[in-house]
Order: sequence, then structure tokens, then C-alpha cells
Amino acid sequence: MSTRRKFLQSSLAGSAALLSGKELLACGETKYDVQKNNPIVISTWDFGKEANAAAWKVLSSGGRALDAVEQGVMVPEADVKNQTVGYGGLPDRDGRVTLDACIMDENYNCGSVMCLEHIKHPISVARKVMEKTPHIVLTGDGALQFALANGFKKENLLTPESEKAWRKWLKTSKYEPVMNIENQLHNKENDPMPGGPQNHDTIGMVAMDATGQLSGACTTSGMAFKMRGRVGDSPIIGAGLYVDNEIGAATATGVGEEVIRIVGSFLVVELMRQGNSPEEACKKAVERIISRSPEKSKKLQVGFLALNKKGEFGAYALQKGFSFAVKNGSEEKLYDVKHIY
Repeated sequence: MSTRRKFLQSSLAGSAALLSGKELLACGETKYDVQKNNPIVISTWDFGKEANAAAWKVLSSGGRALDAVEQGVMVPEADVKNQTVGYGGLPDRDGRVTLDACIMDENYNCGSVMCLEHIKHPISVARKVMEKTPHIVLTGDGALQFALANGFKKENLLTPESEKAWRKWLKTSKYEPVMNIENQLHNKENDPMPGGPQNHDTIGMVAMDATGQLSGACTTSGMAFKMRGRVGDSPIIGAGLYVDNEIGAATATGVGEEVIRIVGSFLVVELMRQGNSPEEACKKAVERIISRSPEKSKKLQVGFLALNKKGEFGAYALQKGFSFAVKNGSEEKLYDVKHIY
């Protein structure tokens, strides 16, 4: 697999090929096609396009944003070829696939599961936690017990491909996260296992339905070959996802520890409350990470994606390589995201 330098070089060389599927951003704030008073769904990474298509089936028929985001993120959760989300996800250092997810509706209701094993759709378990318990978070064996009691099927989530990658990793056990691994995993010329584990690339999705209500969902298999019990930002309300129906919604992807430190998605929403556009809010959140740890931030990836009540959306990232998908009544596109470094 290419080194990071080679990858960045190959990214530049391949940019022409991306033009057919993405809009490359120009200087100044990006202008997107906003359809006021119409449904919209946005989600992280290229695989968000397929997720958005599933969400759009709900939104275009007048359905609730909460139902749309759940149905949307279930697509990558079930994709055996996606090694960063759900079924087929790369395991922890003990070879166990543990999943994290959270969901939030327009009324501040939210649910989350952490370190959940054997269940293909943790986002649906998170929703059950939200709707059927007095709690917000269930973890580990407790989350699994709750899922099984509510009719979810216990399955083996460790695919032969992910097990092979894990056994290869065991030979060195090096822990050096690689940025933007989702884009690299989809480059068939690259070996999906460099010298260390991959930076996980969460599916985060936020949507607004025809009635103007917002909801969001976030789900991941977490950092590859993480320590047993490690939890990133994805299932943490306010970090990996936050929804304020008066203002907007935001989600995050990348190295979760850095997102947690600034309570990233909540920060983005609060910055929008102060009058910043979604893109401006995401940029300021990224800059907050840099100001907290300027040298460390050069070696990792974090990206934020946001949607406000006007239907305006935007994103920003630390490094080149982050992308997001949009689906509304007039467009279905992938966008490359502006970045600091």
C-alpha cells in the first residue's frame, strides 16, 4: 500500500477522474444548491451516496427525518465490503468486532450503544434504547442482552477478509492510523493493510424532512485494532453527532479522541447558533483542534459536516481527502471538502 506521501500524490493524479462524481471546491465559501422547505440528507464519505439513496426513499415520500437517517446508515452497516462500518468492520486487537452508534431526533431524544458485538445494525439498537428505555447509553454485554431481548439476531460479524487483515496486523502490532482510509480501501491498487491500522471513517448522516424537522445518526466499527473497550466519538451525543431542531445538526468523522476533546458536533451547532454558516462553523471547529494541539493535528484527520434549518450545508476538515454526499430535490452529488493542511 502507498505511503501517505505516495497516496497524496496519487490523489492529485486521480483528481481528474473524480470530477465526474464530485464537485471540486473553489476559493471562498462554497456555494451549494439549497432547496428551501424541501427535504435534504447529507452524509460523510463517498459511501454516503448509497446511504442517502435509502434515506431519500423515506424523505421523498413525506417520511420522518428520524426514519430516514436510520434507514440510510443501515446501508453501510450491512455492506460487507466496508471495513470501517458495521458488518465486515475491522476488529479490535483481540480480533473482536465491536460496534458503536447513536441516533438523535428533533426533540432532543437520543440513544446510543457502545462496544456492541454480534449485531449487524447497531443504529437500530440505539433507536430502541432511545424509545424503550429511560437511558441514553447501553454498552457491551448489556447492550447485546438488550438487543437480543428486542428481537435482534446474533451474528458473526468478523468476515474472512477482516480476519485476514487482523492476523496480518498481529505480525507487527504497530498502531499508526492512516488518514482517509475509506478512500484508500476503495483503491484496488492498494493493499488495504499498511504498516498499521486504519483511521476509521464513520458514516455520519443528518437530514431534514418536508416538515422542517431534523434528525441524525452516526455508526462505526471504530478504530481498527483498537484496545479492547475503546470508544471514539461516534456514539457520544455532542461529539460524533448533535441535533438542535431550532438551529441545525452536525456530525463528525476521523480520530474520535480529538473530536471528543472539543465536543465537536455540539460546538459546530453552537457556532451556527452564533450566526456562522455550516461551512464556517465546521472550519472553526477544525481550527479549535489545531489550536489545542497544532503539531499533533498535522498527523491526523478530522472532518465535520453540518446542516442548518435553512437547508444550507457545509463541511471542513483538517486534511485533504474528506468527502460528503448530498441528496435533495434537485441534486445528488459528492463533494470534496476544504481542508486546512
